[in-house]
Amino acid sequence: MTALTLSTAGAATLRADAIVVGVAKGAKGPVVAPGAEAVDKAFDGKLASVLETLGATGAEGEVTKLPVLSGLKTPVVLAVGLGPVPKKDATYDAEALRRAAGVAARALSGVKKAAFALPVEASEDVEAVAEGALLGAYAFTAYQGGEKKAKKGDNGPKRPLGEVALLGAKPRDKAHKAAADRAIALTEEVNRARDLVNTPPNDLTPESFAAVATAAGKENGVKVQVLDEKALAKGGYGGILGVGQGSANPPRLVRLAYTHPDAEKTLALVGKGITYDSGGISLKPAGHNETMKCDMSGAAAVFAAVVTAARLGLPVNVTGWLALAENMPSGTATRPGDVLRMYSGKTVEVLNTDAEGRLVLADALTRASEENPDAIVDVATLTGAMVLALGNRTFGIMANDEAFRTSIHEIAEEAGEASWPMPLPADLRKGMDSPTADIANMGERMGGGLVAGLFLKEFVGEGITWAHLDIAGPAFHEGAPYGYTPKGGTGSSIRTLVKLAERIAAGDLG
Repeated sequence: MTALTLSTAGAATLRADAIVVGVAKGAKGPVVAPGAEAVDKAFDGKLASVLETLGATGAEGEVTKLPVLSGLKTPVVLAVGLGPVPKKDATYDAEALRRAAGVAARALSGVKKAAFALPVEASEDVEAVAEGALLGAYAFTAYQGGEKKAKKGDNGPKRPLGEVALLGAKPRDKAHKAAADRAIALTEEVNRARDLVNTPPNDLTPESFAAVATAAGKENGVKVQVLDEKALAKGGYGGILGVGQGSANPPRLVRLAYTHPDAEKTLALVGKGITYDSGGISLKPAGHNETMKCDMSGAAAVFAAVVTAARLGLPVNVTGWLALAENMPSGTATRPGDVLRMYSGKTVEVLNTDAEGRLVLADALTRASEENPDAIVDVATLTGAMVLALGNRTFGIMANDEAFRTSIHEIAEEAGEASWPMPLPADLRKGMDSPTADIANMGERMGGGLVAGLFLKEFVGEGITWAHLDIAGPAFHEGAPYGYTPKGGTGSSIRTLVKLAERIAAGDLG
């Protein structure tokens, strides 16, 4: 993990391998952002014109490197685009700072220490730059650079930026220190979730995921209970067992519990944890299996959010439910047409074994409801339909309470995560009527993401406020990295869940 330090040292005197400055897109060309005054002075006040000569415009995500000849203790200046210059009396918003810091950190992989001289005034700025840099510096290298593959003179993959020195942030300022501490705790858990999502499915099974959660719980004061296949059978968890029965790696249900003595509210989080999804007997077509290790991203998000809440000591009780299974085709696998008896007692006709996430979530939602929390939020890479509706960078939000759905949407936007509120049309429920069971796991094809939400709603306890986040689009990024988002697992929704827990702890949500 990249180290973070707050520094009041001047940009001209701090020793580092590179210094990062911001450049904005002005009406007449690039404009050097606040924080870079000493760097601009080293270029005789002509840094903007030098950058423009090199082709820089200040556009978001743009990176320009130039050598330092004199006036600074750093040999390289990295100018990163912040986007448009803020309007009069406005400041750079948190997401612009977060993304710029992420771009800079990625561009400096392999560097030992970099000073970040971006616009930092309020504690919110400190937190945004710290978050962006620590998330942007992420790299998953656990399976690279092995001795057998290493060639002479090859030191393996580039390591992440070693240290970020955040200039303008005051280590003795309580607000700045708290902002940095929050950023460190949050990003470490987001990056741990990314590691889990990126881990190959032959190494991340329901059992090994449960072991990771158990170890993290012991480290952070979180109580962990693991139900294995025998306990699941005894408890009647037909949904989780039905999905996992085709695999040699049996399923697990993991309960994480963080409690605080001053807590007045309880938030329950439920995560879909399909460690590999082949589609089961309803096998996925060629070209759709390769990234299905990411189908446990919801469980990874829930795990990370609970641990982060514990690390931050939030005065709210947070429980996490990880519904873990591997969906495989075999002689013991659930067949299309089978009927499963769920933990709730309801029966479900399985029309498509590739609609398995809703089955494991249904059992976990019912179990979570038994504890009567003030709110339940489930998170899942649930439907391709949601990707078709919202694209690869935005998750959908459905809920049984419009005000709660709106609040989560606003919180997500504030956290820097793109989301969009979606409806739960009652007319789509009829499509899941079954002549054999209480409900089928499939309904109308059109609006499939909404149908899945309606299915889950059936398993939420009466009177409990509930929301469903379908993160199928943003959970796993297959393209080139951008901002602080890497290729592979992203840690989608974790920042939203943590901020939601903070709001509930503060009494800002009913």
